[in-house]
Amino acid sequence: MSYPRPILIKGGRIVDPSQRRDERGDLLVRNGAIEGIHPDITPPDGARIIDAGSLVVCPGFIDLHCHLREPGFEYKETIATGTRAAARGGFTTLCAMPNTDPVMDSRAVVDFVRRRAREEGAVRVLPIGAVTAGSKGMALAEMAELAEAGAVGFSDDGRPVADANVMRQALSYASGLGLPIINHCEVPELAAGGVMNEGWVATRLGLKAVPRSAEEAMAARDVALAETTGGRLHVAHASTAGTVEMVRRAKARGLEVTCEVTPHHLTLTEEAVLGRGSGGYEPLSVSAYDTNAKVAPPLRSHRDVEAMVEGLRDGAVDLIATDHAPHGRTEKLCTFDDAANGISVLETALGSLMSLVHGGAVTLPALVEKLTAAPARFLSLDLGALRPGSPADVTVFDPGAEWVVDPTAFASKGQNTPLAGEALKGRVAATIAAGEVVYDGRSAA
Repeated sequence: MSYPRPILIKGGRIVDPSQRRDERGDLLVRNGAIEGIHPDITPPDGARIIDAGSLVVCPGFIDLHCHLREPGFEYKETIATGTRAAARGGFTTLCAMPNTDPVMDSRAVVDFVRRRAREEGAVRVLPIGAVTAGSKGMALAEMAELAEAGAVGFSDDGRPVADANVMRQALSYASGLGLPIINHCEVPELAAGGVMNEGWVATRLGLKAVPRSAEEAMAARDVALAETTGGRLHVAHASTAGTVEMVRRAKARGLEVTCEVTPHHLTLTEEAVLGRGSGGYEPLSVSAYDTNAKVAPPLRSHRDVEAMVEGLRDGAVDLIATDHAPHGRTEKLCTFDDAANGISVLETALGSLMSLVHGGAVTLPALVEKLTAAPARFLSLDLGALRPGSPADVTVFDPGAEWVVDPTAFASKGQNTPLAGEALKGRVAATIAAGEVVYDGRSAA
């Protein structure tokens, strides 16, 4: 195997939470692996040099939850465009959800995704297999076959596993494979017809709402089933204070229960649906009913956002995952009721999350840990670290870079973001995946 020339990253703030490392120094990449970190490294012959004097150097971000849409929905996203968007966002590993067409419930589809990622992907792609055949919630998929093919977990994301007995069987079976069940916790009967969070904004806009209990009731059920079966339960995109508290208590009881939170559930509230220039009892602006802020689970209240951030600080929230969900323009240019759920996140994740650091809510090393070492531990993979010999997945970013979100400039096909036109602070400068520079934004405007 041939590797690109060595890469020397000079003078950066090296942040590697897996080693409790936060110091100035040089990092050398050679032959696809981390060779070493030292205060001053002499450049090897022919090395590519990245001046990181004002930048943070950390392990490549790992996204446990994203939608690449291929096969079947290539008009929304492809593995090629999605992984390029990931590289721009500092992500070097993506875990692809199975709600494709056909559903990723067979070895054939897993093999297709892995092959396409090798051929066209800018970064690593790890498939997540379906829990049930066709993600229909009736009978388990061939989970052992999916695991042998390379699936790193099981989920019917977008479709909760509503049948409690099927969920119990899934947790029991997956425990024998050593893999997690990742559930979109939402009781269909409670959420039916709802398009945003139950609260004052829904009342103001006259929209049917989804109560917090829809998520919390299923999360409580799944925690109980995890205790019964001994299985690994991972709550996808937790969004309510009650859910995070449930996970916190489950951990205290020694259960294998984890959860993730998205950048939007950490930084946005239900008020984003009002659009710009609307709030309280003021007249609604023309940007109200912003379909780009429609997502499942819905954006919640300020209290819920505060609970998510507190969960980051105390460990109840295990990791941050994007739930990147690109859509075609016509799926958002419609009525709020008819619009598809989802936000395109990969390219804005760091910028929005850095608001937590700049605001003093979390430290920079703590944020990096939730994007690197924590998901690597969850996956039990030698990733998320800058140790000598580890894969050379590195993200270099400027925590103080200010920029304005322009969805038309996204690498992703999905331009559906409620952050369009927003000024963010914190941007990726370069991304290295498997020892190769897959994104260099230092000359970008």
